[in-house]
Amino acid sequence: MEVEIRIEPERREPRVVILAGEESEELRRLAENLSRLALGPIPVSRGEEKLLLPQGEFLRFYTDGKGVSAQTEAELYTVHLRLYELEERLDATRFVRISNGEIINLDRVTAVDLSLSGTIRMTLDGAVNAYVSRRYVKKIKETLNLGRRKENAKN
Repeated sequence: MEVEIRIEPERREPRVVILAGEESEELRRLAENLSRLALGPIPVSRGEEKLLLPQGEFLRFYTDGKGVSAQTEAELYTVHLRLYELEERLDATRFVRISNGEIINLDRVTAVDLSLSGTIRMTLDGAVNAYVSRRYVKKIKETLNLGRRKENAKN
């Protein structure tokens, strides 16, 4: 497969064109996966200041009783979106919900502790701990390929 990237400074959003000799199921899946990628920045606030930060900057998003907060290695921000709205905007290949009140960036996970009974502790950059709720443990294990290994059949 040949891949080409062209930078157009005036372009607001990436555009992907797939050129192929014929249509196939693989091409349809590729187009669907590409269309679901959310590459746009996330709007956040720090006091009165409004910012747009790249998705890769964030360690996690979580509810804190007053609304939704976004955490980077350096700071905490306020997000004026609900978690389900963030989940729709975030890159689904990078971000995963680990509880009803938290979404984490899988690219920023530095350690996974499975020793806790019934839950998983995930350490993110900057020694930030996040806990997977029991409801999401199976989903996270599947996402991280942490399920039990199938034993080889006897010969």
